[in-house]
Amino acid sequence: MTRTARRALASVALLALTASAAAAQTAASTGAKTASPAVACGGDLATFLQGVKAEAVAKGVPADVADRALAGAAINEKVLSRDRTQGVFKQTFTEFSKRTVSKSRLDIGQQKMKEYADVFARAEKEFGVPAPVITAFWAMETDFGAVQGDFNTRDALVTLSHDCRRPEMFRPQLIAAIEMVQHGDLDPATTTGAWAGEIGQVQMLPEDIIAYGVDGDGDGHVNLKKSSPDAILTAAKFIQSLGYKAGQPVIQEVSVPEQLPWEKTGLQPGMKASDWFALGVKPRNGDTAFGNLEASLVLPQGRKGVAFLTYPNFNVYLEWNQSFIYTTSAAYFATRLGGAPTYEGGNPEPGLDDTGMKALQSKLQTLGHDVGKIDGILGSGTRAALQKEQLRLGRPADGWATLELLNAL
Repeated sequence: MTRTARRALASVALLALTASAAAAQTAASTGAKTASPAVACGGDLATFLQGVKAEAVAKGVPADVADRALAGAAINEKVLSRDRTQGVFKQTFTEFSKRTVSKSRLDIGQQKMKEYADVFARAEKEFGVPAPVITAFWAMETDFGAVQGDFNTRDALVTLSHDCRRPEMFRPQLIAAIEMVQHGDLDPATTTGAWAGEIGQVQMLPEDIIAYGVDGDGDGHVNLKKSSPDAILTAAKFIQSLGYKAGQPVIQEVSVPEQLPWEKTGLQPGMKASDWFALGVKPRNGDTAFGNLEASLVLPQGRKGVAFLTYPNFNVYLEWNQSFIYTTSAAYFATRLGGAPTYEGGNPEPGLDDTGMKALQSKLQTLGHDVGKIDGILGSGTRAALQKEQLRLGRPADGWATLELLNAL
């Protein structure tokens, strides 16, 4: 999953995996059979869909609407293939941000903010979310609606709900999609979107559309595919629900001194912006007005590369998408739309390629660190483990993986 509600869905998945692991461990020690999934899945598709219909009707959907919503539903093998081989962020921040925060996107973003100035003004007044924040997500999710996905939404959700890998995540979304059919906001035969069921210009899941959907153009419906006002206001309401604080920054480019307690860098609590300022960290725009806010010093490519202070609102971006590279790029995009200059990239040391990263993760694992899956991604777990080893070796603990460090380990 790479779009809205990932933190909530990921939590469900994590709980499910934890429960499954615990059950398997208990079964192994007692000889008992493992329990079946808590949510019905698999088996004959027609029988499965009857169960889905019954659940939707129990939630108040008329039986004929549920029948219409599920008529012709089919398993899409391409959805299962995408689910098994999800794309991952193996690019560096510099590579990814330069590709996504392009001049053309910035120009179109500025045009969109002017074109829908009244809608954006309403979004900020009602939900406290400024235009650049919404526009950056709008651009990065679908290029302002140009690339919304071509998977039949109903079938994608049927497929992922029927599949027993993560039914807890997707069955509620399928029920919500049926509710959207009832409201006239989803056509089961023609509505398309991303492979995992997200819909529209800002790529939201059915449960979130129902919970946070706003009719921005006054036509009595929430149509995130075709209505930009609906998409803008719904995104704003959803972002507010994730905890966005009006009037506070998200991210701020800074310069860093030669010496710092590098082990305190990264997405970890305990420091205020003023603490970093006192240590010689300097905002590029000179603005130190938010010194009383908690702030993390993030170094996407180590202490010699670009540096940012991230504020509490950055957590909203992590709720939207848990990829550090994506969220940092989206937050940076918003600052550019707000008038900030291109970041100063510095001169970061070359990072590891995919093979090197996997070798590093394997080494960290043998040293007793939990880095999660050996996937070649410099994620938060790998960075945290790397910082501990850098500190042990007497090196600046900036969490950046280099060939020199791999060889030292």
